[in-house]
Amino acid sequence: MKEEYFKWFSPHLQRDVQMLAFGHAGYPVIVFPTSQGSFHENRDMGLIGSASWFIEQGLVRIYCPESNDAQSFYNKNIHPHDRIQNHVAYDKMICHEIVERVRLDTAVAKVVVAGGSFGGYHAANFAFRHPGYVSHMFSMSGAFDIRNFMDGYNHDDIYYNNPLEFLPNLQDHELWNMDIVLGTSNWDICFDANLKMHEVLKKKGLPHWLDVRQDQEHDWPLWMEMFPHYLSRIKFN
Repeated sequence: MKEEYFKWFSPHLQRDVQMLAFGHAGYPVIVFPTSQGSFHENRDMGLIGSASWFIEQGLVRIYCPESNDAQSFYNKNIHPHDRIQNHVAYDKMICHEIVERVRLDTAVAKVVVAGGSFGGYHAANFAFRHPGYVSHMFSMSGAFDIRNFMDGYNHDDIYYNNPLEFLPNLQDHELWNMDIVLGTSNWDICFDANLKMHEVLKKKGLPHWLDVRQDQEHDWPLWMEMFPHYLSRIKFN
């Protein structure tokens, strides 16, 4: 399996950013790490290995950027306003420094976004904020409400990065062109969060799949089972 390492200075984050890419060709898939995760976490924990068949067949090329959570949601040493601004900068970095570049390099109009746990939030938030860029969204054990990170502070940027709040009011037709998967388990600590998102999507009339697996914990073995299954939903040429 081909593995490439990238490091560059991000003008949006004003710091160096690191990323791994796996595969030599195929449909581009952006996979976010879990809370405060590194760029190599999804490889180290086996998620990339679970998709090895798709990668080796040249069906997908997977990009694993690092998180910015330690500077945003989990940084209790700064004001909540600065936390959400640091997340907004991360969203811009993903959009303009990774996704737009990947689309140019691969000549593919849209990308897949995915992630486990808090990576599931990042995948969903990015997909719903930028539906014109995303063909498939695979959230695995995600949670979608960031208000608990904001200490009661209120700001438009919090609203527009909180999918349970902003999604009901979106009318972008590209949302209806997206393949949306919410993966969870009846033992998942984020089971209720996925039911809430399911209700929002259902009320809005957005087609999606609420995939509830049985008797598995909120952990990597569950996501390693889900990820290749979800990749099989992509229509490869």
